[in-house]
Amino acid sequence: MKKNTGIKRLFCASLYSWQGFRSALANESAFRQEFVAAVILVVLSLYLDVTGFERLAMISSLALILIVELLNSAIECVVDRVSMDRHTLSGRAKDYGSFAVLITLLIAIATWALILVN
Repeated sequence: MKKNTGIKRLFCASLYSWQGFRSALANESAFRQEFVAAVILVVLSLYLDVTGFERLAMISSLALILIVELLNSAIECVVDRVSMDRHTLSGRAKDYGSFAVLITLLIAIATWALILVN
């Protein structure tokens, strides 16, 4: 089986990424909620009197939430694909992913709070 290379590989990768984004919006309510909040906050950040670096930190913290939420959803999909049976390790994997999302939410809150308070 020959793998795609060059511009064709880039095109296919872009299609897969777009499919992933659409699937996350359609199937993951947490991602959908975080995405809507991120869009609103990114627009708000454009109107705030902050430095470029501060704006970058604010937007990056929101992007990090979306990235980690997608990884958490991927973990959940794989665990559910393997088995729907309750298992300690499956529960741990899902709990770890959920905790990672919580940490990124706290990082974003701290980032925005620190910048807006100063």
